[in-house]
Amino acid sequence: MYWEVRGVKFTLTQGGLFTDKNAAIGIGSLIIFIAMILVAGIAASVMIQTMNSLQLKALETGQESLKDISSGLKVTQVSGYYNGSTITELAIFVETTASSYDMDLNVAYITISDSSKKIILNYSDSVFSNSVSNGLFGTLNSSLLSSTTFGIMKIRDIDGSCTSTNPSINEDDLVVLLINTAQCFSGIGTRTKINGNIIPEQGINGVISFTTPSVYITTIIELQS
Repeated sequence: MYWEVRGVKFTLTQGGLFTDKNAAIGIGSLIIFIAMILVAGIAASVMIQTMNSLQLKALETGQESLKDISSGLKVTQVSGYYNGSTITELAIFVETTASSYDMDLNVAYITISDSSKKIILNYSDSVFSNSVSNGLFGTLNSSLLSSTTFGIMKIRDIDGSCTSTNPSINEDDLVVLLINTAQCFSGIGTRTKINGNIIPEQGINGVISFTTPSVYITTIIELQS
């Protein structure tokens, strides 16, 4: 003979009253099971958030790496101005590399060395021209440039992105960077090794590397091409 009260089964036997507590044990197991599910859910949520954070960080790093690899500046030509004694000015032709992002020359800088002295130059917005209107070395007033500044002349700027206050260049643009070497090195003599870089905010550096000839003959001298 047995009966049940609130989920607990009571059985009357010859040995006395026997209580069946299986239902109570089942409720306890259910509570533990639910607690395990909650703990697993919290742990999974933390893992998902961590994975999302790592994914975003990896994406940002990948984009930065892509800019460093695929963007940059390229030096296509360097010309010098011979004043009868030394080379007193350098005109550096610069464009972006293929498929490059926009390059802001306002935050770019030039390092240049004559093997005995190294100079760092930043852009001066007071020495800028929208065209080469009076020749390569006659358009800008190089006397306004110091040993720490360079000027810009536009040759090709299809979208008008390069201005005096925001000299940004992109694909197919071509500009000339002017340096007053009389201020930087007191002029550049013959047989002088010149090395330098045009360093953008991101991407590949434009390389300056040439040795001046043993004799200066013409006023305009092609030094690197």
